[in-house]
Amino acid sequence: MDPKHSAQISKHLDKQNQALMETYRAMSHELHKLQVEEETIMRKLYELMSAEGLLPKVNFTLLVPMSEPFCWSCCA
Repeated sequence: MDPKHSAQISKHLDKQNQALMETYRAMSHELHKLQVEEETIMRKLYELMSAEGLLPKVNFTLLVPMSEPFCWSCCA
């Protein structure tokens, strides 16, 4: 390949790389903003549902494999 063309291609690829990196940074920044907004909205939804009594009651059940003995008197 002609060295003149190699230099032009290299310059073109560098410009494309720079444009792609700028786009990547902008998209990453926008994604972060949207994630923060989603977290804020979910917190507000939780607060609203909690205030309205719309959250289900959580019932924690202890699951123990049958192969392992469990002592209810000292381990519970």
